[in-house]
Amino acid sequence: MTKRSDSKRDYIFLFLKGAGMGAADVVPGVSGGTVAFITGIYARFLSAIKSVNFEAIALLRRHGVKASWDYIDGSFLVAVFAGLITSAVSLAKVITYLLSNHQLLVWSFFFGLILASFIFIAKQVKRWQLGTIVSCITGAIIAVIITSLAPTEAEPHWWLYFIAGAIAICAMILPGISGSFILLLLGMYGHVLSAITHQEISLIALFMMGCVVGLILFSRVLSWLLASYQEVTFALLAGFLLGSLNLLWPWKMVVSTYISSSGVEKPLNQQNISPLDYANLVGQEPQTWLCVGLAILGLILILGIEKLTAK
Repeated sequence: MTKRSDSKRDYIFLFLKGAGMGAADVVPGVSGGTVAFITGIYARFLSAIKSVNFEAIALLRRHGVKASWDYIDGSFLVAVFAGLITSAVSLAKVITYLLSNHQLLVWSFFFGLILASFIFIAKQVKRWQLGTIVSCITGAIIAVIITSLAPTEAEPHWWLYFIAGAIAICAMILPGISGSFILLLLGMYGHVLSAITHQEISLIALFMMGCVVGLILFSRVLSWLLASYQEVTFALLAGFLLGSLNLLWPWKMVVSTYISSSGVEKPLNQQNISPLDYANLVGQEPQTWLCVGLAILGLILILGIEKLTAK
């Protein structure tokens, strides 16, 4: 990889962009890859991760640490991952609290974020023709099916943390697919969030090791797709975003529940309903206008970031 000369100011912004990715990855339904794409670091992020390979090891042996470090764009990766990890750890408790106590408002805000992200990704497709339209529809259908699956809760065996990390990280670097929701489907979201919240170092280390392995392997596949089938890949990702709105619709009615391994009753199947039905069937204030306002705020925030990044 060609060496880049970043200033201290650049590294501060890279840290903040990484923090945005970490904040997104904590929430089921929001993708850190989307944040990376919108803030303009996605291609460099993928390229840097892909550079962690045998060539980097060979450079380390032949020419020393500096040559290998420059090859993998190490300073960039450190800045981004420092922000990502700091944000994820800091926000774990906050997100858990907000989802427990202000779920309607949180999902409304993220609904706007994902809608804006769909618009942004769809704009990357220069020619909407049969192939890209079919790809977008396919992505939307897959996302609806995935988000309609009922999450379960797995028994937290130590090796599951590694497996969960390897699978979820693939979704985390894809614009439009939430790694947190994949963890939810695997039944590991609560366990991983709990490990972070309670600073269980051994479990966090296993999860991170899985993330590293998955990240190195999947980044190569994704880079090839974007290089060989860019328009179709973007259309597919746009479809994923559109279909994931099914998960983020704020007003839901619990159809069935299950008892978690800790003895807590949790929703199993939920049905999207209108704000009016929410008031009648759930018996709670739908806060319609506040929710709509937060969705618009999320929409404006992402599109605003896009404009600033373009400048």
